[in-house]
Amino acid sequence: MQSKHIRLLALAPLAFCGAAAAHPGHTHGAMAGLMHPFLGLDHLLAMLAVGVWATQLGGRAKWLLPLSFVALLAAGGGLAMAGVGLPMVEGGIATSVLLLGLLIALAVKMPTALGAAMVGVFALFHGFAHGSEMPALSTPWQYAFGFMAASAVLHGAGVLFGNGLQRQSLWLRASGGLIALSGVWMSAAV
Repeated sequence: MQSKHIRLLALAPLAFCGAAAAHPGHTHGAMAGLMHPFLGLDHLLAMLAVGVWATQLGGRAKWLLPLSFVALLAAGGGLAMAGVGLPMVEGGIATSVLLLGLLIALAVKMPTALGAAMVGVFALFHGFAHGSEMPALSTPWQYAFGFMAASAVLHGAGVLFGNGLQRQSLWLRASGGLIALSGVWMSAAV
């Protein structure tokens, strides 16, 4: 019965997210940053997937992958806020969802440092999107704090989801497959 609740809980964010792209035009300051990762399916799935894959890798990866993501998310946001260009941002975001889903679905194991570097590259694209879509009324450091905190919470939810399904690898891998299919759909839309 508990696994049924975990599966339903994992699907709940889908009821609250918007289209497969991040959206400008929220409130301002930290609240805008906090809301931003929850309002785009691309960001939501990627953040959750980082936590799930970190759980699959186990050990230090459970904290190092999310930490790497949040740190380089901030760097990507800073690049955008500074007006530095980054090519193919939407394609990079869609690709990150696709690849993270495949990593989960195929239960890919790799050294923790390599996994952290990989999710760090993905985070640059996500952070750049967050930073470039900062509402005009936002204070940059408050907005950045908000999207970093929300991302960390979503990573934690992914770790919890991964832990909950650790003994049910079929469901865990199927969730990765669904994330990967979402990435295919997003890539086709780019």
